[in-house]
Amino acid sequence: MKLYITGGGTGGHVNPGLAIARYFQSKRPDTEIRFAGTAAGIESKLVPREGYPLDTIDIVGLHRGMKPADILHNLGAVQKAATAVGKAKKLLREAGPDCVIGCGGYASYPVVQAAQKLGIPTVLLEVNALPGKVTKMLAPKADRVLVCFEEARRLLGGKPNIHLTGAPVRGEIVFANRAQARESLGLGDSKLVVSFWGSMGALYMNRHMAGMFALEAKDNVPYRHVHATGTAAFKWMPDLAAQQGADLAAHPNLQLTEYIYNMAELMAAADLVICRAGAATIGELCALGRPSIMVPSPYVAENHQEKNARALEKAGACRVITEPECTPEKLYRMARELLADDAGRVEMGRCAAKLATLDASEEIYRHILEAVR
Repeated sequence: MKLYITGGGTGGHVNPGLAIARYFQSKRPDTEIRFAGTAAGIESKLVPREGYPLDTIDIVGLHRGMKPADILHNLGAVQKAATAVGKAKKLLREAGPDCVIGCGGYASYPVVQAAQKLGIPTVLLEVNALPGKVTKMLAPKADRVLVCFEEARRLLGGKPNIHLTGAPVRGEIVFANRAQARESLGLGDSKLVVSFWGSMGALYMNRHMAGMFALEAKDNVPYRHVHATGTAAFKWMPDLAAQQGADLAAHPNLQLTEYIYNMAELMAAADLVICRAGAATIGELCALGRPSIMVPSPYVAENHQEKNARALEKAGACRVITEPECTPEKLYRMARELLADDAGRVEMGRCAAKLATLDASEEIYRHILEAVR
């Protein structure tokens, strides 16, 4: 079996693809897997770290604005997309996959489009409640479209090729052992807060997190806090935190990192997670049964992250702060309240675990095999 997996731009598109790859190889060790993405996206770091070959294609996303600069950018993007489909055809002929799996993001468009033109079976995975543009464009000709929310199935027209599976969760997340993770990190009785806004970071929210670090440094908090800044913010956020009073050298409990590569270990060990509300992140939080504070991104189609977060909040699994109402003080105050309420956090974790769909990877595996057959 040969699989060609494509998707990128953010960890939310790359990590589900990696989860599929690992699950397939756990079931069929002889499976050959290649990935395709861009040289600039987070896939260029994550995929090679996992030992998979990555073919790169030059393509950029479309801008939503209608300013002259946006129009000029989009004209160039369309030209690159046409060229990228041609390159993708060449890559697919060389790789000879039995199936191409598109996990979303503009990087997946030319590869899935090329596969459909070449008659190679294609499977799309849409992890969000509101399908992205790439999924909408490619779904009509896909052999299978696998979705994680009933809302996504409805918005894609409820056609026979659309199936509800849930989001694939990485095996290291599913089988992560909290006690072992805490021992490995040397936490002892200390509490751990893990925060991240996604692989690309978020300028506005990273500024808030710098302010939260300053408040934590001022109070010399006894817990450990690890924050992933994302690529862009890692260049300036340590200086901003220091300007606001968070001298990281003097406060070893406060740690900034560009990206968390041992996410399964840190999330399993965490007493509280502060994050966005992407579907992949939610799937992992539920699989681990971790309490969280969610600040949904308002910069996504139809505000679907807030819908995701509110569903968890209604189930008792998280607290929600919208970005417009978020401040460093509010984040810090809510985190301190939750860290002081051990029983409350345990109950939030139980509520999150009830929402987990741990058989999603098996369902996705079965659908891919059916598409190939």
